[in-house]
Amino acid sequence: MAQPAPPLKKAKSRGLNRLSFLRTLLVSAKRLFLTRVWGMDIHPSVQFSLSAKFDRTFPVGVHVGRASYLAFNSRILTHDRTRGLYLHTWIGENCFIGGCSLILPGVEIGDNCIVGAGSVVTRHVPARSIVAGNPARVIRSDIEVGEYGRFLDADATESALAEQGLA
Repeated sequence: MAQPAPPLKKAKSRGLNRLSFLRTLLVSAKRLFLTRVWGMDIHPSVQFSLSAKFDRTFPVGVHVGRASYLAFNSRILTHDRTRGLYLHTWIGENCFIGGCSLILPGVEIGDNCIVGAGSVVTRHVPARSIVAGNPARVIRSDIEVGEYGRFLDADATESALAEQGLA
């Protein structure tokens, strides 16, 4: 009979991470406001930084799938006033949108994707891809990620660093 795997060690909560319960409450309130008042399609399991921006000029065009994460200062646009465009912008399930990224109007990001920090996404992103740059280009395909765009071995890596006292 196989031995059960030892429990993974987590990184110690330091700094503002000790107030994560407050952050969770604020994110839930903001998500409720964006969906109920502005009519955005943001799944209840979506997590985002409080500095993430969702386009309010055409708010019904914002669609974010289950278990996705939008990092600090990321922006989701649904309109372009210079061209008179008002388009739906879609982010799939289990995606990670890096900090300071810009998703332009009409772009569809497939399921299980990672958008690198500072990227400007101008075109559709195929599922299970990593994109980065300005304009964003596919740098890796057929990736395997879990919820919130975390690599499947992320917990093991965190545990190893915690065991060494580095996390």
